[in-house]
Amino acid sequence: MTGYVAVAEIDIDAPAARVWDVLTSADQLKKLWFGAEVETDWKVGSPITWTGDWEGKPYQDKGEILEVEPGRLLKLTHFSPLTGQADRPENYHTLTYTLTGDTHLKLEQDNNASEDEAKHSQEMWEMLVAKVKQAAEA
Repeated sequence: MTGYVAVAEIDIDAPAARVWDVLTSADQLKKLWFGAEVETDWKVGSPITWTGDWEGKPYQDKGEILEVEPGRLLKLTHFSPLTGQADRPENYHTLTYTLTGDTHLKLEQDNNASEDEAKHSQEMWEMLVAKVKQAAEA
């Protein structure tokens, strides 16, 4: 991992398989990702896209699936043109979702340029993991 790392963690009262379903189901992802349509086949090397509107502006984020261990680990890259940065490898973040024990979810995002950027990302990811918990426990 490079740069400053944003980390969001939460304990979820649901089996890892249920949490995995929330993390990879198109319907659930739309709720988690602020209404964006998430498209991928969840295979290593495959593209992933997030298509939606943010504050009235249409966007499409993109990335690649790096690792998949159902019920345990999901690792992917993520780039958003909304950052204003150029679409270059050094401007991509790696998102790593890890499920352990009696379902502890940890989400890490690397390649933040500063502590402030990491803190901002962490606040967003804390909202996302809270939504995963809510959906998995429902």
